[in-house]
Amino acid sequence: MPRTISRATAGACLSALALLTSATVQSRSTMADESVHPNQVLEWNQIFIDTLIATNTANSSSQRLGAIVHTAIFDAYNGIERRYQPIFVHPAAAPGASRRAAVIAAAHTALVGLFPSRQSALDASYIASLAALSDDDGTGGQSRELGIAWGTEVAQAVLAWRASDGFSATYPAFTGGTAVGQWRPVPPATAMSAQGLAFTDTFVLVSNTQFQPPPPRMLGSPTYAADFNAVLTLGRLGASARSDEQTALAPFWEGNASVHWNQAANQIARANGLSMSRSNRLLAVLNVAMADTAFTTWSAKRFYGAIPTEVTWRPVTAIPLAATDGNPDTVPEAGWLPLVTTPSHPEYPAGHPSQNGAAATVLASYFDDNQVFTLSTPNQPNRRYTSIAAARADGNNARVWGGMHFPSTVAISDAMGQSIARYVNRHAMQRVYRKRD
Repeated sequence: MPRTISRATAGACLSALALLTSATVQSRSTMADESVHPNQVLEWNQIFIDTLIATNTANSSSQRLGAIVHTAIFDAYNGIERRYQPIFVHPAAAPGASRRAAVIAAAHTALVGLFPSRQSALDASYIASLAALSDDDGTGGQSRELGIAWGTEVAQAVLAWRASDGFSATYPAFTGGTAVGQWRPVPPATAMSAQGLAFTDTFVLVSNTQFQPPPPRMLGSPTYAADFNAVLTLGRLGASARSDEQTALAPFWEGNASVHWNQAANQIARANGLSMSRSNRLLAVLNVAMADTAFTTWSAKRFYGAIPTEVTWRPVTAIPLAATDGNPDTVPEAGWLPLVTTPSHPEYPAGHPSQNGAAATVLASYFDDNQVFTLSTPNQPNRRYTSIAAARADGNNARVWGGMHFPSTVAISDAMGQSIARYVNRHAMQRVYRKRD
């Protein structure tokens, strides 16, 4: 049976962030070693972020890509210094292999495999990254070569694994239906976008229905009326009840969620002096949790969107057709348009809020809430935050200010992402404890 999330939990999640179990602090010798060397995990995470931006990769594709890259990095590092249970690659590296070289090779191999058009730029980063490694380990470079071979092998195994995960398969176009309350494409779109996410194998979750959210509110309910009227006034194009700041935040948070939350994680990890080992687990948990959240969200969109009696239509459809919804507290407005263009997939559950819930929960498991970081979206001014919770709240509220989602959908979706992040953090990449002789 799917594990459902109550509306009470959904509401509570927006008022407080639950802290998860902190990652284990690594040994003093390793910390001392990493304090005087570059952190290649953070270096290549930044290269991943830069690659998403340079290729203008769609948000809907990015979470899967981030999980592939950081699974390769995590298992390559972990196969040399076995601190945690691996994600996919279980064998150990050859003795003496360099962890840093393995990270560089794994990241480069994975990124080139996923972004072949960026090979030239990625090759340049690879050469520079390897050149920064020293040969002071006394092996004449053998340790580095062993690490490169191991990192390449791990990344190739991860790429082969995910090549058949269902994301790239061909599926019949999904167009929803015309029942009152049911999602249908908004022209010029003709079908659900990124439908492959609904059928993609998870990384850690048992299935993409393990955390399926409960059905959305019904058309005749007070919750639906409150949802409707909030978006009617706050989400419209042109004059509205929004402040100037809210109007600016809506298109900003329409940006790529993987870029935003990896930027936050990278900057916070650097500011807090996180070791390479802990950075490795942080970014793997973050990206895997976001990927499994994306698969769960799209699976639920596809599931509920196919049921004529479930309310999955977008505000841009619901508001002009309100005379048909049977709710006395909703009034139609012909020609109503949202501030931000509506994406072509069902309204329930919501993609960005589920990502915000997952990512912010992972960060809250490692750090106090008061953290400083700067986020970017193309063609928008950068945003500086001093709180993880504040970024989460802005990202969620922006979906209502942009006129794309109803408030109850945002709350439930955020809670779903939070639950998935907790599960991934508690059930994957767990510390390996060895018995003493």
